[in-house]
Amino acid sequence: MKIMIDTNVVLDVLLRREPFFQASYEVMKRSALEQVEGFVSATAATDIYYLLRRALKDDQAAKDGLERLLQLVGFADALGEDVHAAIASNMADFEDALVSAIAARCHMDYIVTRNAKDFRDSPVKALEPQAFLNL
Repeated sequence: MKIMIDTNVVLDVLLRREPFFQASYEVMKRSALEQVEGFVSATAATDIYYLLRRALKDDQAAKDGLERLLQLVGFADALGEDVHAAIASNMADFEDALVSAIAARCHMDYIVTRNAKDFRDSPVKALEPQAFLNL
């Protein structure tokens, strides 16, 4: 099974954000244990780095966080066709539409996110972390 893990789930784990940490951690753990193929959109790397650096107030710690992430998941590249698909999408948030387009092109089974409602118009079903774990 291939899953796209949204930025908010990654940050829940890297920043140990409660009350979301445990379910998000379990999703990432399944990827690390190769029970699922977990991916993060390559477009999210800059956002994750920026938010880590801001939260940790440490450039090297933010880079270390990205390195740890690379040990847990793969990165799904964004292509021009994904940008076109996101623009043509009915989804209100462009970033979510781009994640959805990448997930569709890469034949992901699910998008795991804490804002599943924002992915209602996604061609790839979005699930909250706990709902994914309950499958």
